[in-house]
Amino acid sequence: MEGIRDSLGTGADKEVMMALTESTMIALGAQAPEFTLPEPLSGKEWSLEQLQGVFGTLVIFMCNHCPYVKHVIEGITALSADYLLEGVSVIAINSNDTESYPEDSPENMVALAVKENFLFHYLYDESQKVAQSYRAACTPDFFLFDDELNCVYRGRMDAATPGNDEPVTGEDLREAMDALLEGRPVKGEQKPSVGCNIKWKEI
Repeated sequence: MEGIRDSLGTGADKEVMMALTESTMIALGAQAPEFTLPEPLSGKEWSLEQLQGVFGTLVIFMCNHCPYVKHVIEGITALSADYLLEGVSVIAINSNDTESYPEDSPENMVALAVKENFLFHYLYDESQKVAQSYRAACTPDFFLFDDELNCVYRGRMDAATPGNDEPVTGEDLREAMDALLEGRPVKGEQKPSVGCNIKWKEI
């Protein structure tokens, strides 16, 4: 929800107040909307059908510049490395307005993917229609789907944010992914992700 605020300490020990946005928390069981998007790194277009995992699919809405993404990016990379080996596909999507936020440009997406050694696809949603179809609201925003692309988890990766001392473990999301892989019900009590709002284009 807009209006939640979090304190970020800087190197100059200044307190920067940032407005946060929560996940919209789509209905569990919702079907993943289909998409076809370009991947700046490879220069190819990929559909959800092509990238769908054997046992599950994790869709992450993220970007380059958001401090909440920067805070957990190593955790996202580690989590993806673990679960890609288990047959869960990981797909990241950047839907931000890159004219207003050039750090999120396709060229900079390539640079980030190379720097962080992404093992997952990082796609560009220039029209923002994919973010709208998923009701994505913030960066990062996580959506986990089963082998039939039904939503079993949506919300936060863990409790860590730049404004607290919680470690980046991926605990909440890993618990859901483990349950999915083991054929156990994923907990229905799920907490929303929080982060910067997706930077929507002005109409």
